[in-house]
Amino acid sequence: MGIDSFANRFVCDLHAYEPGKPIEDTARELGLEPSSIIKLASNENALGPSPLAREAMRMALEKAHIYPDGGGLALRGAIAEKLDLGMEHVVLGNGSNEIIELLCHSFLNPRAELIAAEHAFVVYKLMATLFGARYVEVPDPGFVHDLDAMAVAITTDTRLVFIANPNNPTGTMVGQDEIDRFMDRVPEHVVVCFDEAYHEFLKEPPDTLKFVREGRNVCVLRTCSKIHGLAALRIGYGLAAPGVASILQKARQPFNTNAIGQAGALAALGDAEHVSRTRKLNDEGLVFFQSAFAERGLNFVPSSANFVLLEVGDGDAVFSGMLRRGVIVRAMRSYKLPGWIRITTGTTEQNARALSVLDEVLAETGAGAGMTA
Repeated sequence: MGIDSFANRFVCDLHAYEPGKPIEDTARELGLEPSSIIKLASNENALGPSPLAREAMRMALEKAHIYPDGGGLALRGAIAEKLDLGMEHVVLGNGSNEIIELLCHSFLNPRAELIAAEHAFVVYKLMATLFGARYVEVPDPGFVHDLDAMAVAITTDTRLVFIANPNNPTGTMVGQDEIDRFMDRVPEHVVVCFDEAYHEFLKEPPDTLKFVREGRNVCVLRTCSKIHGLAALRIGYGLAAPGVASILQKARQPFNTNAIGQAGALAALGDAEHVSRTRKLNDEGLVFFQSAFAERGLNFVPSSANFVLLEVGDGDAVFSGMLRRGVIVRAMRSYKLPGWIRITTGTTEQNARALSVLDEVLAETGAGAGMTA
């Protein structure tokens, strides 16, 4: 009898999260030079970290033998000041993914429910499964969260509702009116998580922090992985009313964020120029890709984030064809979208190469034929 017979069944049955394919693995498997490969699969910042963050991390390396500040006081203080909140509202995580896990640790059990949209970030379902909770999936017509339907789905067993805004992998978002209407209907036994990993890319983002200031059972997620370009350091944070935040603090591991990451994130928060450059590059990339897709008659979802969801007929075939040519994108089968791929915006040169390779693959495979915008 194998050891899995003694493990929790819901863990053994779990389909592990599959991240975007690394450049190094692709180079080794295909016999390519790593420098010849571009990765537009994981919604990373093509400009990399800010110069200020790079220098701060170099300096922090000199003290790598000392444990980090377990409370992250300097970084939490800077985040709180930037957002006009108290430090007691801020919880640091090993990426915002850890805050998702802390919420599930704190509020889920085999009798509880987690509600999310049908095509929301797949980690929500993984976490619900991991904690033995019921995962309630609400249809999202046009790939947009239906907050009215999500409100209707809430029961006495519901403990968490996740709203990714903008949503990954669709790039769609809901506005202030829909959010306010939804929040008016949320009972006190439910914690609402607004997952805002792409918040800084928005020109006029909805205000969800007002619910934190009002003391509502809300947790707003932000990250340094996207616009700040610190994905490798895994620094994210949750913004919540003190009652919710104190519970999450109890659930986290000691020293869950490292000193190098804290130093880089602290510096990155103050680099407004790097954020502005990244946003400008992304805006140009979205226009480039979406205009090109429209010209080719390809169906895509207009995006508010730093990626575009594109229908190609056979997502796996297009992913494989582009991979062989040294361009890594993301196939969407794990999101129940086998006919789609997701492409992250990159530099001007990367975007042009990705489009050229996409054209080659679509012509070669016949994928995308018949797709209409």
